[in-house]
Amino acid sequence: MSGNLPPLLLVGCGKMGGAMLAGWLELGLSDCVVVDPHAHLPEGAAGKVTCIASPEHIPAGFAPAAVLLATKPQEAPNTLPHYARFAGSAVFVSIMAGKTVAGLRQGLGGEAAVVRAMPNTPAAIRQGFTAAFAGPGVSDAQRKLADTMLAAIGEVAWVEDEALIDPVTAVSGGGPAYVFLLAEVLERAAISQGIPADLARRMARATVSGSGNLLAASSQDAADLRKAVTSPKGTTERALAVLMAEPAWPKLMEEAIAAATARSRELAS
Repeated sequence: MSGNLPPLLLVGCGKMGGAMLAGWLELGLSDCVVVDPHAHLPEGAAGKVTCIASPEHIPAGFAPAAVLLATKPQEAPNTLPHYARFAGSAVFVSIMAGKTVAGLRQGLGGEAAVVRAMPNTPAAIRQGFTAAFAGPGVSDAQRKLADTMLAAIGEVAWVEDEALIDPVTAVSGGGPAYVFLLAEVLERAAISQGIPADLARRMARATVSGSGNLLAASSQDAADLRKAVTSPKGTTERALAVLMAEPAWPKLMEEAIAAATARSRELAS
C-alpha cells in the first residue's frame, strides 16, 4: 500500500468524483486510474493519476483494491460490465443515486462486494456527509478501506438497513439545495423590505453559513439554538409564528422529504 491508500480505480471524475480524488491525494494516494474522457484532475495529480477515456485502456496488470463508481445512474447498465473483472479482488463503492446493491451486483456479475454510499456537495470543501451501506460479501478490511475513501470528503455514517439510503438521500443528499433555497428566500425577503440587493445577498449568505458553523460547533440541539435567538414577544418570535403555523414550513419540509424519498425509490426500481 502506497501512502495511506492502495491503488484505486475511479470511474467518473465529475464534481463529486473529482472532490473525492482530491481528498485521496491529500491522504497520500500515489496510484490511481481515472476513467473519464472529460476529467479535470485536481492539483497534485501529476505522476500519481493515470487518466484514460475508456475502460479498454486500463493498464494491463493494474489491480485496484477498490473501484469507485461515480458515473450518472442511467449509465450503469452499459458501464458496470466493463469492470466485472475486478469483482473477485476489489470492493466497489457506488455513489450513483438510486442504484441498489442488488442491482449493482447483478451488473457486475452477481458476487461483487459492493458498498452503496450517498455523499453531498459540501464534499467539495471536505465538509460533506456520506451515509454508506455495506452489501453482502464486504469484508471488514474492505469496509475500512471504503470508510477511509469516503472520509476524505467529510463525515461518514454507516447504516445497517439499505432502505434507509432513500430517506438519507432526501435529507442529506438534497439538503444543501434546501439550505441554498433558504439563502435565496432570505435575500429576496430582505430586498422586499428595502435593503439594497448587494447587502441583502451578503446578509443572507453570512447568516446561513454562520448559523451552520455555530450549529456544527455547538453541543446544543438546533431547537435550543433557535430558542436562544427567540426573545419573548420579539421580532423573531413574530416571524417564527408565521413560518411554523400549520400548514407552513415544518409540514412542507416533511412533504418535501417524503417526495424526495419516493423519487429515490422510483430510481432504484
